Amino acid sequence: MKYGRSHNVEETATQKRKLKTKPLLYLIGILLLFNIMWFIGWLTPDKPKQTDEVVASVSGQPITREQWLTAMEKEVGQEVLLDLVNNKVMETAAKKYGIKVTDKEVDLELALITAVDGKTHSGLDVEQTRQRIRSTLILEKVLSHDVVIDDETVKAFYDENESLYTILTAYRTSVIIVPTKKEAEQALDELSKGSSFDALAKEISTDLASASLGGDIGYINADTETVDPKIYAMASKTKEGKVGDVVSLTDGMYAVVQVNEIIEGTTFSYKEVKEHIKREIALEQLPQTVNPEAFWKEFDAKWFYGK
Repeated sequence: MKYGRSHNVEETATQKRKLKTKPLLYLIGILLLFNIMWFIGWLTPDKPKQTDEVVASVSGQPITREQWLTAMEKEVGQEVLLDLVNNKVMETAAKKYGIKVTDKEVDLELALITAVDGKTHSGLDVEQTRQRIRSTLILEKVLSHDVVIDDETVKAFYDENESLYTILTAYRTSVIIVPTKKEAEQALDELSKGSSFDALAKEISTDLASASLGGDIGYINADTETVDPKIYAMASKTKEGKVGDVVSLTDGMYAVVQVNEIIEGTTFSYKEVKEHIKREIALEQLPQTVNPEAFWKEFDAKWFYGK
């Protein structure tokens, strides 16, 4: 009897072990299967996007993705790639020559640019604008690195041109220009419902120059003479990132105004602009103008469009 009980106990224990092991084996099998499937997927190349995909049509005639991408490349491809290459070249130059550009320096240059020519960077978003300024600063620092300008010359220039460094508050502004008040109010209503200002400006604005840029007219301030003063008046009382009320313009047209960014006015001290002035004077003494492309050979830059 004892032997029989012992045998039954051992048999029961073995069965329990099998019951506990069975799910574990299933789990190992499932994990192994997943690993095999993942490995097969990893070896299989991604399926390319179909270039014959229809992205639009006119009277039943399709416009394919390939046609669209080809047209965009011809229109802006070279300019965009040039910016990317030049930015990379200047970043590489900065590392080689130990040059640093701080956010404070970019802020200063941006403020000075908007004071002199608000439309210089229209069509670019804020980050693109800052990146372009950063690349320009690196280039200027590389070129002026070995030019010596004494402090007396710099101070004399500041004293004679102090008004240049008193900056008015500037508003990065976008507009939609339409012929009637009703159209302007309809545009305002669409924007309140979530429509994109950029897309709506391209679709309905009659001011072709700004419409092509999504309504962007760059930075404007109280001294900007190229923009209807009523647009500035609305921008100056509109919060950053917001859209103002409908504006009746002096030429009988109507505008919807959006403020994308505000740069507060300030007066820069001699200490704040000393290095900027020194660099500007040094650049004036260089025999010729140099652009980032001059450094392509040094840093082995190559691109799709050839030499």
